[in-house]
Amino acid sequence: MKSWLLAAFLILAGTLLVATSASAQRTRLQVYTTLEVANIADFKKSVEAENRDIEIVWIRDSTGVVTAKILAEQNAQRGDAIWGLAVTSTMQLKERGLLEPYAPKGLAALKPSFRDPADPPSYVGMEGWVAAVCFNTIEAQKLGLPKPQSWVDLLDPKLKGKITMPHPASSGTGYFHVSAWIQMFGEEKAWAFMDRLHDNIAFYVHSGSQPCKMAASGEFPLGISAEISAADARAKGAPVEGLLMKEGGGWEMDTAAILRGTRNLAAAQRLMDFAASRKANELYATFVSQVAMPGIASTIPGYPAGVAESMITNDFAWASANRGRILAEWTRRYEGKAQKKN
Repeated sequence: MKSWLLAAFLILAGTLLVATSASAQRTRLQVYTTLEVANIADFKKSVEAENRDIEIVWIRDSTGVVTAKILAEQNAQRGDAIWGLAVTSTMQLKERGLLEPYAPKGLAALKPSFRDPADPPSYVGMEGWVAAVCFNTIEAQKLGLPKPQSWVDLLDPKLKGKITMPHPASSGTGYFHVSAWIQMFGEEKAWAFMDRLHDNIAFYVHSGSQPCKMAASGEFPLGISAEISAADARAKGAPVEGLLMKEGGGWEMDTAAILRGTRNLAAAQRLMDFAASRKANELYATFVSQVAMPGIASTIPGYPAGVAESMITNDFAWASANRGRILAEWTRRYEGKAQKKN
């Protein structure tokens, strides 16, 4: 009896030792992201299934916060990689020498507009999200509000206090709206447009998706946001339409990159290989229509039609280079309606 118990104990101890050893050998990659929790859960599961010796640990926050953290930590790097950060922020990191260039496997299969043109690239694109107005049809009908078709329609005095918008210093979505209006209308006309729009804004929130969530709940009937947020709200049963303005609108691109100074370079390169793969692009297509790899169709129910056609020719290099100047001017004019941070 004692022999049997001893044998069982030794087998159990051996199993635990092997499991502990395998766990200890896993490389923990600390990865910055701004993407929604539901989406990155699928990313983590998929990449770890193909790379069983890698564990993804997310550092998640809004675009402005993530960018500021990486800039602040440049002499004491905390993270290893980025997987889901707006390209205008990623370009800032590249300019400061904070990214490790790497050409992932499958790079040639990506659209030229969805990668850093340098060879090797410092980042690759993942997917793009596009300007839209989230419009609560039920609340609008109650209030007698017309459905906007143009950005100029948002200046209607009937909409005073009924619109929310992302704060451009906190949110990549907020910044792409502001930079796109300047590119579309020219500096003078764009600031005049935003001055009048400001009169109708209830407040500026610190999340790109929050204006659409507020429209979905009926808290405010309109939210300046992105088409992916509108589609998500509709999928959850909210009476929200994602409206694309007739002039077109701005857009942003999420990127993946390796942070220079990582102690886990080989594992970070394998993460990049996955981030640029067909499997990853198929995951991106589950929540957005515009992905880096051509030929991958998105079948999101309730997705606005004509998204690709509404995307302006966005000068990301200009938007990145002028970010500080634009945000300083925006803050000077409109910070008074910024939502207080918790």
